[in-house]
Amino acid sequence: MSTWLDDGIFYEIYPQSFNDTNDDGIGDIPGIIEKLDYIKELGANALWLNPCFVSPFGDAGYDVADYCQVAPRYGTNDDLIRLFDECHARGMHVLLDLVPGHTSIEHPWFRESCKAAENEYTGRYVWNDSVWAPMDIKGINGVLRGISERNGAVGVNFFAFQPALNYGFAERDQPWQSAVDSPEALATRQAMKDVMAFWLERGCDGFRVDMAGSLVKNDPGQEATIALWQDMRAYLDANYPDAVLISEWGEPDKTIRAGFHMDFLLQFGTSHYMDLFRRPEHSTITPHPFFSREGAGDASEFVATYKRNLDLTDGRGLMCIPSGNHDMERLRRYLDPEEMKMAFAFILSMPGCPFIYYGDEIGMRHLDVTSVEGGYMRTGARSPMQWDEGKNFGFSGASAEDLYISQDPADDAPTVAAEMADDSSLWHEVQKLIALRKATPALGVNAAIEFAYCEKDAYPLVYLRSERAEGGQRVLVALNPADRPATCPCPYEADEVIYTLGGTSELADGTLAMPAASATFFTVR
Repeated sequence: MSTWLDDGIFYEIYPQSFNDTNDDGIGDIPGIIEKLDYIKELGANALWLNPCFVSPFGDAGYDVADYCQVAPRYGTNDDLIRLFDECHARGMHVLLDLVPGHTSIEHPWFRESCKAAENEYTGRYVWNDSVWAPMDIKGINGVLRGISERNGAVGVNFFAFQPALNYGFAERDQPWQSAVDSPEALATRQAMKDVMAFWLERGCDGFRVDMAGSLVKNDPGQEATIALWQDMRAYLDANYPDAVLISEWGEPDKTIRAGFHMDFLLQFGTSHYMDLFRRPEHSTITPHPFFSREGAGDASEFVATYKRNLDLTDGRGLMCIPSGNHDMERLRRYLDPEEMKMAFAFILSMPGCPFIYYGDEIGMRHLDVTSVEGGYMRTGARSPMQWDEGKNFGFSGASAEDLYISQDPADDAPTVAAEMADDSSLWHEVQKLIALRKATPALGVNAAIEFAYCEKDAYPLVYLRSERAEGGQRVLVALNPADRPATCPCPYEADEVIYTLGGTSELADGTLAMPAASATFFTVR
């Protein structure tokens, strides 16, 4: 593993909504550079940038039209290189968002692939051989028809304007389907290696990989996709051994074997991440997040799944837990700032690298706004950062109607300036927890975890973090989000209390007693 990940704390930046320096209403890379000292003061030491490349922005940049060119609205390639340099000068690192599964229909590769005459890009995308033929394939989200000279329909990965790149088919049942080791599938793979090399040569530290498990089609066990990424990792190890890969996959046992350093817990899939802070995916039931003080939540399915993933990865897990991201409702929709403090106590005391979504550290709200650039419900989590009480909360000097997305209209909209001025704020709690994590080896990325207490529909949640070396530090993390006291059996002996929130718990005679809405971290013998 790349050594800088060992104490990595990521801050996710949605570039168009972070800081606008040219007053066009859209954030830019010089704006990110301007705020690096703020991010460092919070305690984060790594950035994940959502896509910042040339795009028609039908899907907010996840429809890439040129992987090797910064979109003019964000600046230039030189600006991005300067961001890498400025981060490195501060001891920080940068992951770019790699979107290897599809491009925009405006990408030159796709335009060439649409031509009737065979060329270098004819096999770059997943085309069938008849414009009328269906394409019922796992991992293909529909087809585009009637848009090309060539006789065929092309599969799409997400929206209709995102044609799927061709990495081959693990199981082939049609003559037009490429083998994984076919020249056209290997050419696509090489093209993505070239993209990674382009940015790594310029100072990028690695990539967060979008939809990493989706590349090979008709791959029911995903073994061919795993083998593809093992090849990618071997290429990086030979040429850029320090390059980091973190996957959007949601299955750590596959991604760690595939060569990724870590995997994300996703808002969809089997992780039960949503049980903790939000409403379950696509559910219409009343949300009961575990970290709400109403105390009607359940963390047991999350813990059971987490433990299964630990077993499948030889106890290492390496699962990143985000406060949120650009694809889900903001934490503040379901938890108030005091409850969010408890949520961050959890996020910042678990293994793997924690990810803080910009604005979550001040409790920015999820807004009910009109869809922008294919965001739909997600748009409300992508509103511009709220820096201070100035025009447009200090985000931009543009007219309010020209902002990328409208901002929080509430009189008590949180701002960075107000949060930093208030010693009891959410911002200061997050800063304190980050500092504690960095100073406490047992809370680190690679330290072990053992769940001491987690029962169905019950509180508290208690787990032991331990350095892996024999005789190393051990820290017991006890979290009781419920607005009532809680007790549970606990076989450890407390040594020192190193963190409290909402009152100090007592650990004696095999019993842990916790005040309402409280957290305590103990070193234990």
